[in-house]
Amino acid sequence: MQTPTLPAESKNNAPLGFGEFVSLIAAMMALTALGIDSMLPALPAIGDSLGVTEANHRQFVITAYLIGFAFAQLAYGPLSDRYGRRPVLGIALVSYVVTSGIAAVSGSFVLLLIARAAMGSAAAGARVITIALVRDCYAGRAMARVMSLAFMVFMAAPVLAPAFGQGVIWAGGSWRMIFWGVSAVSAVVALWFWLRMPETLDPAARQSLRPARILGDYLMVVRDRAAVGYTLAIALLSGGLFGFIGSIQQIMAQVFGRPDLLVFVFAGVAGTMALGSFLNSRLVMQLGTRRISHSALAMVVLTAAVHLGVTLAGLENLWTFAVLQSLMMGCFGLATSNFSAMAMERMGAIAGTASSIQGFVTTFGGALIGAYIGQLFDGTTIPLYSGFLLMGVAAFVVVAVTERGRMFRPT
Repeated sequence: MQTPTLPAESKNNAPLGFGEFVSLIAAMMALTALGIDSMLPALPAIGDSLGVTEANHRQFVITAYLIGFAFAQLAYGPLSDRYGRRPVLGIALVSYVVTSGIAAVSGSFVLLLIARAAMGSAAAGARVITIALVRDCYAGRAMARVMSLAFMVFMAAPVLAPAFGQGVIWAGGSWRMIFWGVSAVSAVVALWFWLRMPETLDPAARQSLRPARILGDYLMVVRDRAAVGYTLAIALLSGGLFGFIGSIQQIMAQVFGRPDLLVFVFAGVAGTMALGSFLNSRLVMQLGTRRISHSALAMVVLTAAVHLGVTLAGLENLWTFAVLQSLMMGCFGLATSNFSAMAMERMGAIAGTASSIQGFVTTFGGALIGAYIGQLFDGTTIPLYSGFLLMGVAAFVVVAVTERGRMFRPT
């Protein structure tokens, strides 16, 4: 078992030019968002086609994907640490192409949910191994900058994906065409990766698949205070995000009576998340990850409290919803992009395994919390913003404990 390595602030071993490296990482990360967000406008059509009578149950199309995504990450980390990033990620990307096609031809809601879980399992490889790729090539504040830029570029998927899904529905096409579209885009990204990205894992750093070694690496992660604390904080915040994603279609249709504006509201919210990540990429080298992320987390809590107060006072309308949600998600982007980098700071020797554990905890925990919040939907936004506020406060407490009360430091 190797000792975790401390980050080298100037490390840069990227095998591609900076622009192409960030773009490819972002494209692979975006496949996850594409597989989730393009479905949102089609949930009513999917429910009608496959006989789903309870509106809240349509959210399981999202939840099934996230559950498959969560558990598969536990396998990708050790596999990529043993066999390298390139072959394992290549197989995962091809699997995503195939499972998207299976979802497109599903004849029942149960089969669709199984296919969605399989899609999530394939997409998990892109999530885990792209973070390990970045950690192979960068460290410290430089890694946070790369992750922020990649997050900013990949946020084009949440902006454009619902528009694609809505366009298919408006054009009179079947919801199945959305899945075929996801499959086609995934095939292009898979080809780009295979042609351009060489192996980034040093052969000398490859790990065995002995159970004792894997367990030792898992224990190394869970014994690291920053890795545990910031991973839990991301999971809590992700619960609010997944609750929003699961219920946004119903909110737009039932609360505001404007399902036709789903694409535009969702794009505005996703755009502020991208803006937050862009600002972080410009500021993190000067201000540091902790000062930025802790301040952003405090703003998430404050904005969620204000929004809940507006809703309880009966003042909620489409404008307050869009503006306050966008502000909060911009702060979410600032916080979580740094949290992810800080959780990986000491994990250089076991980046794949560490990334898989981080991904499992954040996705599975976030999916369960988000599903619970989504199933509480009662025709108002009160459950959503109660959930955002509670999760934000809990995340702030976890971060404070992780930092032993020394918040807002410049490091």
